[in-house]
Amino acid sequence: MVAAALALVVSAVASGAHAERPLLPGVGPGDRRAPVDATAEPWNSIVRVQTNLAGRCTGALVGRHTVVTAGHCLFNPRTRRFLQASSLHVLFGYDRGEFTRHVTVARVATDPAYDPASATPKVAADWAVLTLSQPAPESAPPLPLSAGQLPPGTPVMLGGYSQDRAQILMADSDCHLLGESAGLLAHDCDATRGTSGGPLLVRTPRANGEGWSVAGVGVAAGPGPAVRNFAVPSARFAALLAKDSAAGQP
Repeated sequence: MVAAALALVVSAVASGAHAERPLLPGVGPGDRRAPVDATAEPWNSIVRVQTNLAGRCTGALVGRHTVVTAGHCLFNPRTRRFLQASSLHVLFGYDRGEFTRHVTVARVATDPAYDPASATPKVAADWAVLTLSQPAPESAPPLPLSAGQLPPGTPVMLGGYSQDRAQILMADSDCHLLGESAGLLAHDCDATRGTSGGPLLVRTPRANGEGWSVAGVGVAAGPGPAVRNFAVPSARFAALLAKDSAAGQP
């Protein structure tokens, strides 16, 4: 789920029929990921983020002009700098090479505390906010943020464009929050590279029933036989979004 400089490769290997194919980082032997409909809620609010360098990650629409993703997805290891906004593209409803809307990026904001070139990057600051040059399509409703603390055991979901199934949206919809560790949300959702920046979704009450909100963005896979992955809490970037909203930014 993350670039090599950030990922901690899962050390477990599958047994029996799976022994010939090592597990992907962040995915357990009982892989729960399954294809989901990119046009149905809440998956229609998940986007594919691509760069002019052929890199790709996942993102979540949190405003008509605003997408959140992982900061390391926008880093160029050759220049050791973040990519310019002009080299970023957001694809809505992506499925097998088709998409409902392509929107370019007008502005990028990252956490000043996050330096991917550092020997020990601060992963809890690994987030980025993309301001789109045009509004998102009406078919993609923005997801609210869930910036409050969530107890261990809270049901969550995580979806994205995984490296092994990059042409379709895959999700683990049967996972749970494990707690907090070093400023990150630990969870047991199956997810691997390419899912970085995908939203960790939590069910939230709303006026017409229940919906989903963004508890964080996926950034890293942890070691060990049990699946234990990590997400940057939404509280890390909620203040920036609130500031932009107060200033009249889209």
